[in-house]
Amino acid sequence: MRLQEQLDAFKAEFARTAPVGRPALYDSKIEELRANFAAENAIGVDDQASDFTLPDPEGRPVSLKNILKTGPIVITFYRGGWCPYCNIQLRAYQAILPALGARLVVISPQLPDGSLSTTEANSLTFDVLSDVGNVVARSYGLVWSLPEELRAALRSNNKALPEINGDESWELPVPATYVIARDGRVVLAAIEVDYRKRVEPDAILMALKSLKSR
Repeated sequence: MRLQEQLDAFKAEFARTAPVGRPALYDSKIEELRANFAAENAIGVDDQASDFTLPDPEGRPVSLKNILKTGPIVITFYRGGWCPYCNIQLRAYQAILPALGARLVVISPQLPDGSLSTTEANSLTFDVLSDVGNVVARSYGLVWSLPEELRAALRSNNKALPEINGDESWELPVPATYVIARDGRVVLAAIEVDYRKRVEPDAILMALKSLKSR
């Protein structure tokens, strides 16, 4: 089953079991974000990727500059391990890891303990990094602040972001996946304000294959 089919199946089940009005609320807020998100400010294809150094769950620093010395990199910004759509995406990317031929790094604003839990719960073997305060996501132009209606919804689900992310900002990155060449140039930028949609693994593999053919 393709990644988007898995995501759509979860979305359908959520719509069937969610509190009354919750799916409609999420739909409306996604459309508000689509109308207001400054996509032109996000790093895109042919831009130079912003360098970063972030901790893995054990506190070890991982830097973009050092990874690029060894080859291309795939970077995925996700909301956090509390997001079921993110977990479906991460498991799908784990499945293609042997064929990737590149380092895979995923980044969320959750605290390192949350990154460790995400790694363990999904049996991930790639880099799961913590971008506390969304510093790196902000440099990629991906950060937005949740409106009060979504904050209330997350509180009711025991998913209050201040406890998960360690700050009071209620900010998240728009889900995005980048393929970055060794020279730091972005060759794939898949940015989607609807968190229920994610780039297919095949698109990542095709972008990496195009690098090898150059």
